[in-house]
Amino acid sequence: MKVCLLTLGCKVSQYETESIAKQFSELGYETTFELDYADVYVINTCAVTNEAQKKSRQMVSKARKQNPNAKFLICGCASENVSEQFLAENTVVIGTQNKSQIINLLNQSGCFKKEIEKSYEKLSAPMPAHTRAHIKIQDGCNNFCSYCLIPYVRGRSRSRALESIVEEAQNLSKTAKEIVIVGINVSDYRINGTLALTQLVLALKNIPARFRFGSLEVNVITEEFLNAIKVAGNFTPHFHLSMQSGSNTVLKDMNRKYTKEQYLEKVNLIRSYFVNACITTDVIVGFPTETEQLFEETYETCKKAQFYNMHIFTYSKRDGTVASKFKMLDGKTQKERQQKLSQLNIELNKKYLSNQIGLILQFLLEEETENFYIGRTENYLKVYLAKNKKVQHNKFYKVKIAGLLNDGLIGEIE
Repeated sequence: MKVCLLTLGCKVSQYETESIAKQFSELGYETTFELDYADVYVINTCAVTNEAQKKSRQMVSKARKQNPNAKFLICGCASENVSEQFLAENTVVIGTQNKSQIINLLNQSGCFKKEIEKSYEKLSAPMPAHTRAHIKIQDGCNNFCSYCLIPYVRGRSRSRALESIVEEAQNLSKTAKEIVIVGINVSDYRINGTLALTQLVLALKNIPARFRFGSLEVNVITEEFLNAIKVAGNFTPHFHLSMQSGSNTVLKDMNRKYTKEQYLEKVNLIRSYFVNACITTDVIVGFPTETEQLFEETYETCKKAQFYNMHIFTYSKRDGTVASKFKMLDGKTQKERQQKLSQLNIELNKKYLSNQIGLILQFLLEEETENFYIGRTENYLKVYLAKNKKVQHNKFYKVKIAGLLNDGLIGEIE
């Protein structure tokens, strides 16, 4: 029997899909993460935007064409939000809960959504990964940003036990030398109700792998947290610090609980601890209350922050959110703003990469072509090494950055 597992959306969903794959593998199923003919299809859907929800439905349709007689298990955020759109013959819809019990529903059909748990749902550890693995530490969100549907489909924030995280990280480090810490809101990780991301960092410091946070919020960037990262020594100086807007007016309308000045203070604080820190972010352009002047404020804030990379999205209306009641901007304006900020992103990207020339960075191999070894540095930059020396997987190398190449850097082993 063969199961095809397909994921749309974030790294949390990827982790959950890998956990489900482990459950099937233990029962003797052949597993694939590529769209192919199979006896069972597990499709982990996304609802972060209208487009993501649409792509989720399209993915289900493509899978049905591969084998109309297969069993279909639909989970994830879109199936929680619009479960009726996924119901069909030979189909189980479970939403965002119950992934640890999904195999028990193989012989069922219909909607089996459960009330969203108030405690963390422990999942099976995913199948061993090579080079890079993910570890989920938290689920849900309490922020209720005015544009975001996720708290409604994922529920309130809840955290995984520290001992469980450390145990899984130790096991993952046997086959993967980089571990990405993920969650719906990683910065809200708590122990006994108290914010505890610093405690987690220190608990992981003796594990032989390098750790990277998937995404962080402004509130967690403190002297104590950054000092812990420095002391631990196995956390990367790559900070994906979510911003969304560089205008105080828009931030307030988004229900983001900081100002652009506070955001920039945190960026400067990071660089006071890690001079060569790679700082990336998310930006939403074309929010309903964003005027041309307010967009220019965001543009200037991004210039001041000197990001390495920005993930730029145009605002997408989500029914059921506060912002869905606001009047939308026209698509042309949204696209123009996205293009302008994208051009700035190209300039900032090239500037940061150029500043790496001459530096010695830590390299971890990810893939290879006929001519190059390709991997990532501790600050998450893609580096190409000519194949004049043997490079092994799951081994760290010191490389000297010699120049720019394609979408990354060219390096030489020291």
